[in-house]
Amino acid sequence: MMKKRKVPLRKCIASQEMFPKKELIRVVRTPENEILIDPTGKKSGRGAYICSKPEYVELAKKKKALDRALKTKVNEEFYKRLEKYIVTGECDE
Repeated sequence: MMKKRKVPLRKCIASQEMFPKKELIRVVRTPENEILIDPTGKKSGRGAYICSKPEYVELAKKKKALDRALKTKVNEEFYKRLEKYIVTGECDE
C-alpha cells in the first residue's frame, strides 16, 4: 500500500484562505531588507504567500497585507512587478 503524501498548505495574505503551497506565490523580505518574488520558495528571509491572481494583489495593496506580513513598507513599484509576474510569469529579479 502506498503512503499518501501530505500536501503543504499556506494561507494567502489577501484572501485569508488556505491553498496548496504550489498554487501560491511567495514574496520574501531578505535579511538585506530587499523585497523579492521567490519563484523557488527557497530564498532566506521572512516570507508571505499570495494567490496568483491580479485581483488579490489589489486586495493585498488595499489592506496593506504585505506590509504587515513582511513587517516593512512595500512600495507601489513592487506591486506592479508582482502583477506583471502573475500575468507574464517572468520574474525580473
